[in-house]
Amino acid sequence: MSRVVILTGAGISAESGLGTFRAENGLWAQHRVEDVATPEGFRADPALVHRFYNMRRAESAGADPNEAHRALARLEAELDGGVTIVTQNVDDLHERGGAQNIIHMHGALAGSLCAACDHRWPSAFETTPADLCPHCATPNTRPDIVWFGEMPYQMDRIFGLLQDAEIFAAIGTSGNVYPAAGFAHEARRSGAHTVELNLEPSMVVNDFVETRFGPATRTVPEWVAELLG
Repeated sequence: MSRVVILTGAGISAESGLGTFRAENGLWAQHRVEDVATPEGFRADPALVHRFYNMRRAESAGADPNEAHRALARLEAELDGGVTIVTQNVDDLHERGGAQNIIHMHGALAGSLCAACDHRWPSAFETTPADLCPHCATPNTRPDIVWFGEMPYQMDRIFGLLQDAEIFAAIGTSGNVYPAAGFAHEARRSGAHTVELNLEPSMVVNDFVETRFGPATRTVPEWVAELLG
């Protein structure tokens, strides 16, 4: 029986056609982070922010889960223990790939948030600055996304899981963004076996006992097959 915590980043969705944050093409290359992924950018130009996340929803809807997403869903379904996926991704490819026990620490494109009263509700496919909050009826709708300078969601729960984990895996993450970049260190300190599955070594590769490099659609199914025996 194993308690497994898996951190996923943009690299697991890249093979589904979703651009990573640092890709030379794609949506992020067309906009400054400060303009579309900060509270200050939202206050300065909410229309731009809404257009950007409308494009991200369309991009995500046009992508399909890949073999890495499906392999993690298989692990969750078949492993005699508990598997939790903590994802930095805001797409829904894990869900559509069949996984159920998912923590979206950076929020999700599927949600809207009121910047005035913090009410949350399922997002429309396209949103505008004129959209009213269904709770307080003010036009303060924003994406339910954790922007730079904001605290990721469910951190207490995540650190509890890391402290109890027998295995911690990071898949498709750069190791550049904290607090997620510190998860491997925390899990290893608590006694977990740590494994990195990535195209290339991350910035925190030394926190991992085991490393596997290559496309996620190859390395993740192979790793899952080994865990399941």
